[in-house]
This record gives sequence, structure tokens and C-alpha cells, in this order.
Amino acid sequence: MTMNRREFIATSAAEAAMLSQSMRAFAAPTAGIEASIDVGKVFGPVSPLIFGGYMEPATTRVWSELLYDRKFMRAVTDAPAPPAGNSFIHQGGQPWRPIGSMSAVEMDKVRPWVGEQSPRITLSGSEPRGIQQSGMRLGKGKSYIGRAVLAGDPTAKVQVRLVWGSGTSDSQMVTVPALSREYRKHPLKFTVATDAQDARIEIVGTGSGSFHVGTVSLMPADNVQGFHAGLIRHIKEAGFLMAKWPGGNFVSAYDWYDGLGDPDKRPPKPEPMWGNAIESNDVGLHEFFAFCKLIGAEPDLAVNTGFGEARVAAEEVEYCNGSVDTRLGKLRAQNGHPEPFNVRLWTIGNEMYGPWQYGYMPADQYCVKHNYFVQEMRKVDPKIKVTSAGASVCEASWCAAEQRQFSASMWQPPVQGPLPVGIKSTRDFDGWMLSNSADYIDFLSEHTYCYPDLAFDSAKQAFVDVHDPLELRARRDANRIGAAFEMLDRYKAAIPGIANKDIRFIFDEWGTRFRSAAGAVNFQRPVGMVTPMTYALFLHELFRHSDMVGASCPTGGLGTFLSDITGDAVGFAAEALMMKIMSNHFANAHPVAVDGNSPQQVASGTPYVDMGSKPTGSPTFPLDVVAAFSLDRKKFILSVVNPSEQPHQLTPHISGLRLGGGKLSRIVAPSITAVNVAGQEPVIKIIETPQGPLSEKLELPPISVSVYELDIEGV
Repeated sequence: MTMNRREFIATSAAEAAMLSQSMRAFAAPTAGIEASIDVGKVFGPVSPLIFGGYMEPATTRVWSELLYDRKFMRAVTDAPAPPAGNSFIHQGGQPWRPIGSMSAVEMDKVRPWVGEQSPRITLSGSEPRGIQQSGMRLGKGKSYIGRAVLAGDPTAKVQVRLVWGSGTSDSQMVTVPALSREYRKHPLKFTVATDAQDARIEIVGTGSGSFHVGTVSLMPADNVQGFHAGLIRHIKEAGFLMAKWPGGNFVSAYDWYDGLGDPDKRPPKPEPMWGNAIESNDVGLHEFFAFCKLIGAEPDLAVNTGFGEARVAAEEVEYCNGSVDTRLGKLRAQNGHPEPFNVRLWTIGNEMYGPWQYGYMPADQYCVKHNYFVQEMRKVDPKIKVTSAGASVCEASWCAAEQRQFSASMWQPPVQGPLPVGIKSTRDFDGWMLSNSADYIDFLSEHTYCYPDLAFDSAKQAFVDVHDPLELRARRDANRIGAAFEMLDRYKAAIPGIANKDIRFIFDEWGTRFRSAAGAVNFQRPVGMVTPMTYALFLHELFRHSDMVGASCPTGGLGTFLSDITGDAVGFAAEALMMKIMSNHFANAHPVAVDGNSPQQVASGTPYVDMGSKPTGSPTFPLDVVAAFSLDRKKFILSVVNPSEQPHQLTPHISGLRLGGGKLSRIVAPSITAVNVAGQEPVIKIIETPQGPLSEKLELPPISVSVYELDIEGV
């Protein structure tokens, strides 16, 4: 029977009252924590796509281009430089500036190389005139290669110089051969003698006449098909087995055709969702698939259902999956890849439930649009699997609470009435989608961010500051997906026709945000081990619900590496180590049932806003335990997370198996504030040691993850 809004809110309020009674004091953990593991109750395999990475916008930080606005979307000027875009996403140099007289630099809109304009520099004898870009970070002893696309009068004498210091020897020069009226590509190569935080590139001419600069590129010589070599190595080692691209909010104004063909001829475009930052389109479909191949990941392509059209999405499917006999398969072959890419996973839009999204429309209209898209895409390839861009009651309520308190806008009217919203209310996108589009959905996208230091107070209808211990702060994101799992069961009970459909979640954005109840979000705040332990507990919860999860992507996953001054990876942050230890052991593993004698404690919060009606995790508080068989059933895996600041013991009871020795893989942090720092010996690492048969009591250090991999004897 469908639950109406009033009944739903009443139920949630009753649950909240029950929880508030339990929250008067946190109970101490049970003395002598025990885990009872039932190897006879085996669940479906853990999808390897759970260990996913997320890329936004089209050209991302894994790309190794050093230059900003290399195709001159913005005019070269000596005016104060505008912001270079969202620093969370972009890196590189500063905007181009003139060398010599500003009047000598004109943006030519008649003969541009690419886009709408290219700079033309008028020369005046021996006076150096041209353009420069500063703010680049270079590494000692590293070589850099690139190209400059130039045209001009033969009387122009042009040089390209890379400068990394103030000394006479702190630069290198490339002299360009005589120019012609036609644009031509000229190779560049430099080797840098010292580290530099503010290097610059200069393109300077003397002589007479003028010259055009069509585009410039500069990358580390050791790049791998355009990507940072160190990042590729580290991402692959960390075990990221799926990559989602190109967003995120970015996709709702993205045209995939812009990423085809010669990268130097792809038009630069503004990114409206990210403050009109510059998208070079250097990374398109072919580059993304090359990236996936390099790291061994399956692609998940997001299509534009904001400003996009169903026809264009179907054409993208044909380009990726069609044979060379199709119109767009033939174009793909002409662009260098005759074989189809055979993309299986397609995400239909992004956060289309939110008024912040380009192309937003009410749920009843969007259901129709979603169906149009999937119909047209499946006509091209019936085998594709599609993910809807909706939100459950939990996500819709959390977003409404966040928007109402932190980001009110004239374009986003606050949700009226108490939260959580009700099933089939106008904000319940998943409810509408499942009621009207269930035949066009294989997976439900759910974005689950959390505030470790905030909880939603149902009486105040606002987030409030809380001061919980680490074991509860680190569980807030797991509690959010626990609410989503509960809600899917409620949908199946309330919406006719979906109970027997195998619709699963893809948690394709998740992570932590840090703010106070009155303060702005701080993405850069040093958070020590709160976020890494959040990763561990979140992944445990995914394993525990392997039958309900198709994939996942921590939003910052591909950025969880330590970088040198050039932006390349040189080590692992603790979050990446959590992904690595879990991916290495649980991809394709079969979880088994775990019970215990120490129930998880109830955290503060409100059901179906920032938590479910009951705590997540195994009943082994404060520890969290997951057990599984390896895919070949030759190994037994026991993972124990201790997200507290005290050591604990665990007595595991495993019957029905004869277990031998194996190995123990363990991550231990020396303190809650511990972080790994680039260039220093890591204080957080994975330590592997031989492991004999399990002892009666396992010793679990504070702030640790311990994964026991044991041989199953007699198989």
C-alpha cells in the first residue's frame, strides 16, 4: 500500500523520537566483542565496479597539459587576470599576457586556427613582441615536449622560450623556422635544470610583418598518451576498476562531438556549471577510453539530458558501439579506432532532480524525457545498461536541507514543509521514475555526501553541530546509503510492478564535506583519518549489500594521491590505500552473513534525511566486520575496521570451514590527524605480514583496517 506524505512524515517523526531517546548517552561497547560468521549464508558477488573513479569535467586533472587556455578562448590582455576557474578541478598556468606593446596584440576573429579567435602579433623591428603565460610548475631534470601552431609573414622571426628562473642559464629557446601564411605545427622540447613554481613560456617575434599563434601545448615528456605517467601507475595500482566521465554537473551542457578529431582543432568552450571556466576538449571519447585501458577500468559514460537531445545520445551510442558499416561507426574508424568500444554502462544525465542543474525540469516531465533517451539509445544497442539520474527520498531530503540552510538562491526556491519529503512528492524523483520509467532503468544513481560534524535535527529542521567520536563521524556516509537501501525496499512495497525487477543502486558520487552549521563548506580542510575511515565503512556497507549495488565512485577518488610540484602522483593518500586494500581483496568476492553481540550505536540525525531508521554496520560495535569467500572459493577473507581511537579485541566464530594460514594486510594510523605528505616517508601504509590460523582473539589497533586472507583447507 502506498504511504502518503502525512503517514511518511509521521512514521519518520516517530522513528526520530525513538532515536533521540537512545542518543542521551553513547553506550560503551560490549566487553568481549564477538562475531558469528555464517558461511552457509552466501550473498551475490561484489561488483568490481564498486571500485570506481569519477572524472569531471571533460578534460581533468589526470591530463598532463601544462598550459591554461591553450586555444585562446579568452582574449590576450594586460588587464587584471580573471580567476582561472575552479581550482578544485583545474590546474595549470595563468592567462596569457602580452610581451611588449599591448596594441601589437589583436585577437583575429577572421582567420582563427580554432574556436572564435587567435592572437595576431604585429612586429616592429628589434623590439620583442608576443605573448607569455606564467604560473607553470616544472620539475628538476624533467623534459617537456609540445608544439606551437603558427602562421605569419616570412619576415617574422619567432622564438619560443621556456623560463624557469632569473639566471641567464635558467631558460631554453626553440627557434622556429620561417613561417608561412598557412598555419603549421612546430615541435617544442625543453629540459629543465631546477624545480620551478612559477615558470613561464614566451612566444616572441622580431622583424617585420605579423604572426598568428593558433594554439600551443606543453606536456611532460614522460606522459602516457597525454596523461600523467605517475597518476596512471598509482591509479592502476590502487585498483580503480571503473571510471565515470565526463560528469557530474558538467555533462548537462556538454556536446560529445566537441571531443572528436585533431585535439588542436577541437573548439574551446566555457563550462557554465563551473563559473565559465575553460574546457579545452583535449580529452574526448578516444582519450577517455585510452585512459580506461591504461588503468584496466570499465567505462561508464554519462550522456547530456540537460541541454542534450535523445537523438544526440543515440548517436553517441552508435559512435561507441556501432560497426564500421554504420554512419558513426565509420566516423569512429576515420578517427583511428575501427573496432567498437562496446560501452556497456551509460548514465542518463546527472542530478536532474536539482534546480541547480542545467536543463532541470519537474519530475513528471523528466520521466518522459528519460524514456525518450533510453528508447532511442536501445534502438542502437539493446544490450546497454542504463542508470537513471534520480534521487531517493533520502537524497532529495538531504539536498533540500542543505540548500535551505547553506545555499539558498532565487533560482532554487527552498522546499516548503518538514523534511523528509514524502514518497511520490514532487521532490521524490526516484518515486516518480520507478512509477513511470521502470522499464527504462537498470540502475538508480544515488549521490551520497555527508557532513561528519553535522546532523539534521528534525525538531529544528536544520543541520546542527555535533561532537561525536570518530566511530560515529566516520559512519555518517554509510548511514546515508543505509537509508537508501531501506528506501528501495519501501519503493518496491509501495509502487506496483517493480518488486520483481532487479534494479540496483550505483552510488556514482559519494564522499565527505566539512563545515559548521553556520559556515561555508571547506573542500581543502585537512581532515586526517575521518575521510579514509569513512571510505572503509562505506565500502563495507556496499559489500554487505552486494545484491543491491552495481557500482560506485568516490567523488575525490582519482585525486587521492600525493602529488609533486608538477601535479603528478608520487604516493598514496590514506583514502587511496583504503580503496587499494578493499579492491585487492573484495572485487568479485562473495560476502557471507555476519552477526555479533555488540549492536551498532545510534548516531544523531533524522531518518531519511541523513540516516536510515536503524544503524548500519555489523553488530560488533565499535568494530565493523565483513567476511567473504574469494571468487574461486579457495580463500576466506575477513575484514575488520576499527574506526575508534582505542584498541579492541574481536573473537571470530567461524564454523563449517577448515582455515589454514595466509596473510594479513593492515592499515594503521598513528593518530586521528595523521596524513601522508608528498616527499616524506608515509606514516600510513599497507603492511602485509604472514598470518597463521586465526587465534581465538584478534587484536585490532586504533584507527585501523585489518584484512585477513586465509587458505581454505580441503578444497
